Amino acid sequence: MTLAKPRLAFLGTGWIGRSRMEAILAAEAAEAIAVCDPSEEAARLALAFAPEAVQVPSLEGLLELAPDGLVIATPSAQHAAEALAALAVGVPVFCQKPLGVSPGEVRRVVGAARRANCLLGVDFSYRHAAAFAEVAALVRSGELGAVHAVDLTFHNAYGPDKPWFYDRALSGGGCVMDLGVHLVDLALSLSGYPEAEVTAASLFAQGRPAKPDEVEDFALATLNLAGGPTVRLACSWRANAGQDAVIAAEFHGSKGGAAVRNVGGSFYDFEALRFTGTTREVLTIGPDNWGGRAAVDWARRLAASPEFDEAAEHFIATAEVIEAIYAVGLGAAMEVAA
Repeated sequence: MTLAKPRLAFLGTGWIGRSRMEAILAAEAAEAIAVCDPSEEAARLALAFAPEAVQVPSLEGLLELAPDGLVIATPSAQHAAEALAALAVGVPVFCQKPLGVSPGEVRRVVGAARRANCLLGVDFSYRHAAAFAEVAALVRSGELGAVHAVDLTFHNAYGPDKPWFYDRALSGGGCVMDLGVHLVDLALSLSGYPEAEVTAASLFAQGRPAKPDEVEDFALATLNLAGGPTVRLACSWRANAGQDAVIAAEFHGSKGGAAVRNVGGSFYDFEALRFTGTTREVLTIGPDNWGGRAAVDWARRLAASPEFDEAAEHFIATAEVIEAIYAVGLGAAMEVAA
């Protein structure tokens, strides 16, 4: 079964939801038939990109239109329930990360997608940046030799501007859930999703160990991947970074090294580098309009076939590592408090 141009509904049209909508429409990968957002302004701005679409007041209203797919960009704690509602009526889903705030939620969504035979995607957008793709190809080809260590960093000099991010019941967590999930996804996807053990984790809130009911704003973690590298993760909100952001992925192999680094503190511009001894080679650098590529890729795959993709099972592995980081990190914080 193929869909010439899928008819999509968009649930949540704030900045992220609207940017994904714009990317899909600009690529002519699908058409927008409806939007839903509690903010009239957000809905109005989205409709400016798709004047033929209609505004509806609820998820139920979107699903009554029988779209070919649903794009979800709402607060994190809502994702699983909204995805399950769509899949229950046979509507494929593309969801902002995280797909769920616990492995149990993610398993239920993936299981529902499998039973409904529906395509399921998550917006792990950094996979699609050209610089990350260059380095991923080096790692997977074996050109770096055996990769034994990986350093992944995402420090944000700003914090999220939506209040729900700071309510654990709505967000599921702080910078680990928001930024660290991208780092975990990169670590696992580039290593072929091996078993992963979180051997150390520290979570902080305003410079002190985070309490279980708080959202962390600084986190460190160490992962041991079976048969693969040791991975060190660091992420934060409102970091004293000296620039807007510090984003990096560094790979150390027996035959060479490689890195992705953001350029000039940018959230969007990256360079890919290859290292041999004291020499370096710039593989790619400069502007790259990558932000909406994951959404466009999902829309194109949906057009080719709306059926379940086995790769969705990997979303569970990422969720399990995130949960383990919280378990180890909050356990350590509770020991300090005691």
